[in-house]
Amino acid sequence: MVRALVLLAALVSGQALADFIPQRADPWVLKAGGQYYFTASVPSFDKVVLRKAASLEGLTRAPEITAWQRPAQGPLAGFVWAPELHLIDGAWYLYVAVGSQKQPFQVRTQVLENKSPDPTTGHWQVLGRMQTQWDTFNLDATQFHYQGKNYLLWAQHPPDKKYNSALYIAELTGPTSLGPQTRISEPTLPWETIGYAVNEGPAVLQSHGKVFVTFSASATDANYAMGMLWAKDGADLLDASSWHKLPKPVLTTNATLKRFGPGHNSFTQDSQGRDILVYHARYYRDLKGSPLNDPNRDARLKRITWDKDGMPDFGQNMGDYSF
Repeated sequence: MVRALVLLAALVSGQALADFIPQRADPWVLKAGGQYYFTASVPSFDKVVLRKAASLEGLTRAPEITAWQRPAQGPLAGFVWAPELHLIDGAWYLYVAVGSQKQPFQVRTQVLENKSPDPTTGHWQVLGRMQTQWDTFNLDATQFHYQGKNYLLWAQHPPDKKYNSALYIAELTGPTSLGPQTRISEPTLPWETIGYAVNEGPAVLQSHGKVFVTFSASATDANYAMGMLWAKDGADLLDASSWHKLPKPVLTTNATLKRFGPGHNSFTQDSQGRDILVYHARYYRDLKGSPLNDPNRDARLKRITWDKDGMPDFGQNMGDYSF
């Protein structure tokens, strides 16, 4: 009801709002084999859903299937957060954070595999936990290909730090195995530590001679914001000194545009080959209950433009992408 009233007020005032997929947080869009695939966190935090369409717009109307449902009890019966779909060496993989029945919030990255040509069909097999350096809270794993190798980026709590999570990178040596890991960012700036001190939700964009990593920080309310790291193309990404962190966020709350708490994004391209930011945000500031209990983090789209130095502009003062 709250969201409906906000939308109605926006229409009356003449402010256009572009819906993509409502009540889907941590949105991930993958374009592969001429098809678009979508997954995200659902408000019940109990399953992984997938959509498939021939166009980005088609995802808004595509049927949604349940790829994996958590069991009723046991070590995988906790919260299910932020799934991502990847195609690696001819097989489909889901990286998803899952907690246990006894500790639902203590999520670890689980790996699921599907060897069907179409990830919305076939059987998803749980391969097990991603083997990070420590057995601590970790989530938001994303895979990318760089200089002939597969890499994994994720957020994890280091046991020797008081903050919630930092960003790590490692070579992906198998479906659940990693090479030596490197910390590339931790929450030290004022905008990263409001409510919670986190760096999470990394996403990779390779363009204009650089490797960009966006990430999200602070509590998942209106303070949530998106930051960015970058490295030169050809750099050793496992060397922490290769990464440069912008001191200010690149996308934050904008009340005029009804965009509150933007973050946890992915990247894709539209049918014209233009770069698109896929992110979540709410249309209002005041939450119903806790941030996780309020279901209205909607998947939204923004057009990315590029400046003369080859740096992306995510349109802090621009509205959402419309079809």
